Amino acid sequence: MNPKALLSFLLITHPSAILGFTNNLNSRSTTSLFAKKQQNRKSKAATPKSGGGFASAPAKPTTDGKVRTVSGFQGSGTKPLRIAANTFDKLRKDYGKDYTSDVYCKSPLNDPELLWYVGKVNIRPNTAATPEQAVIAQKRLILEYAKRELRPQNLGGKYASSLELWFARGDSEMDAVQNKVSLTKVDGSVADLSEDFSVNDVGYNPEIYVGDEVEKGGLRIKRDDDGNPIKAVFEINA
Repeated sequence: MNPKALLSFLLITHPSAILGFTNNLNSRSTTSLFAKKQQNRKSKAATPKSGGGFASAPAKPTTDGKVRTVSGFQGSGTKPLRIAANTFDKLRKDYGKDYTSDVYCKSPLNDPELLWYVGKVNIRPNTAATPEQAVIAQKRLILEYAKRELRPQNLGGKYASSLELWFARGDSEMDAVQNKVSLTKVDGSVADLSEDFSVNDVGYNPEIYVGDEVEKGGLRIKRDDDGNPIKAVFEINA
């Protein structure tokens, strides 16, 4: 019996069997098709999207916990300045003056040789902090204070775009005035701070003018481009 005749015979004698077979066949086809669609979706999801052949840009190093931030607007440095001063006092009390450095500010546009004493920084010993990093981490705060509050006549306004910070050994103001001390220029940026550096390990004690100093200015010294005294050493009579 040929296939067509056999199918006709079965439809007449066993219609339920043929119907069940057909339904089962359709069910298998539908299940197989669904499985293939699901597999294709998973494959697409697992395939990384093309970035045009370029690797993603590396993340920028964070400065969180490394710098004392200040916006630059009048009065914005009040809180960070207070925190810096309190930290300085605490470090000074715990570790003494050996970890202190004097800080000076210069504007070459105003005077290429004149440096103004603007305060002190200190560090916590046995940490990643160094005197230079102590200045870098608080550079914005120190500069804003120097040009806005301390000596705007020589460091602010049209002179502010070229400000430099220099440092010397701590509590050496009188030796600096007598030309006995050389200064070191602070180079670098916050990107140069060591990975394990923390701003909590450094403090800043700002210079404060009183009386005639407000108008005439306080301690200032002259140095060459390398930070060395321009004139000879001299003594101050008691």
